[in-house]
Amino acid sequence: MSELTHLNKKGEAIMVDVSGKEKTVRVAVAEGFIKMKKETLNKIMEQNIPKGDVLSVARIAGIMAVKKTPELIPLCHPLLIDAVTIDFEKKGDDILYIQCTVKTTEKTGVEMEALTGVSIACLTVYDMCKAVQKDIEIGPIRLIKKTGGKSGTFVKEDKDYESR
Repeated sequence: MSELTHLNKKGEAIMVDVSGKEKTVRVAVAEGFIKMKKETLNKIMEQNIPKGDVLSVARIAGIMAVKKTPELIPLCHPLLIDAVTIDFEKKGDDILYIQCTVKTTEKTGVEMEALTGVSIACLTVYDMCKAVQKDIEIGPIRLIKKTGGKSGTFVKEDKDYESR
């Protein structure tokens, strides 16, 4: 079992020392799913939600969240973000799929930034649509790919949610 790097010898939380690491290009991709009524999803896609253009607002919220990740997750390092994309896709009649891709050239990865970005994009969709439908379901939210760094490439093998 590997040693937990966010704890000192006394078991106290610390920010990992990355000063000795080399900067490398790192990319992380996270995904989220939002299940809703067919009518609600159609209203989103037709930009017919009373609060406005749901996908544009959710995209901006997700990008902003990526940049704020170290303020939200206590032990995350502040990173210079090179690029963020938030993409949306209608899956079937009742699923909105959201994917957040984050890229940096840094000493540590951007997995938490990608997960934060997709999470906030999902929550923003809910916020903008709750007047139309309160029982919207969010999840799963998960990391599906990361590249760069000492641990190399990770690709999520389980793709069962993509067919929902």
